[in-house]
Amino acid sequence: MISSIKKKLAIALAVALLAYMPTQVKAWGMIGHRVVGEVADSYLTPKARKAIQAILGSESLAMCANWGDFIKSDSTYNYMYNWHFVNLPGGLDKQAVFSILETEKAPNLYNKIIDLTAVLKKKSSTASEKQLALRMLVHMAGDLCQPMHVAHKEDLGGNRVSVLWFNEKSNLHRVWDEQLIEYQQLSYTEYTKAINHPSAVQLYNWKNTSLKDCIYESYTVCAKIYDKTKPDSKLSYRYNFEWVDTLNQQLLKGGVRLAKMLNDVYG
Repeated sequence: MISSIKKKLAIALAVALLAYMPTQVKAWGMIGHRVVGEVADSYLTPKARKAIQAILGSESLAMCANWGDFIKSDSTYNYMYNWHFVNLPGGLDKQAVFSILETEKAPNLYNKIIDLTAVLKKKSSTASEKQLALRMLVHMAGDLCQPMHVAHKEDLGGNRVSVLWFNEKSNLHRVWDEQLIEYQQLSYTEYTKAINHPSAVQLYNWKNTSLKDCIYESYTVCAKIYDKTKPDSKLSYRYNFEWVDTLNQQLLKGGVRLAKMLNDVYG
């Protein structure tokens, strides 16, 4: 009897863990990730474009951008679940954030982007290794600019911060993953055309930002979101008005920086 109860508890715990994992690591939803990929495509060098096509064939950056979420249905890839985010305590200055990034050994968004880039640069990497690395790098460049992916471990990156979105029960992570983007009512190609107009200064700055600085930028945006979005807040038109420019800039940054990563890999 006792062993039967233990078995049931173990099954329930496993199911709960599997349910938690994709919720914790999902970013931008399909539209947002595709926007990042589509923006990046417009800034590729001819050499990078040719190398990417050799790996992906006819699959575009926009269409491969969600592969990192799609594979969550296959338990073979469960080892990647924590590649999509880096948990950071609140109230840190830049040096403290950098210190965590430099010393944390467990797989996370920061150190896995470095590893994936190395796989793509390595001449001896197999075709399948390069394909996985490229697909995941495209996806994780989107995660990098989603502020709730450098959020707090204790609330599962905002998943435990309950809010109402137009009177529908939601949470802070979901609002930033999907609901703000979906509220714009644009396809990913329409969205890209609407926002892909960076100034020369923005392009220069975004292309010359280190990976650690990218993490810190998202961390500072995340801190503002936490500060301005209290638990059980009722979010609707005003919230969109106040945050849509930030949302659009994060998506645009993600695409420009993804292109820079790929251009650097392929020279």
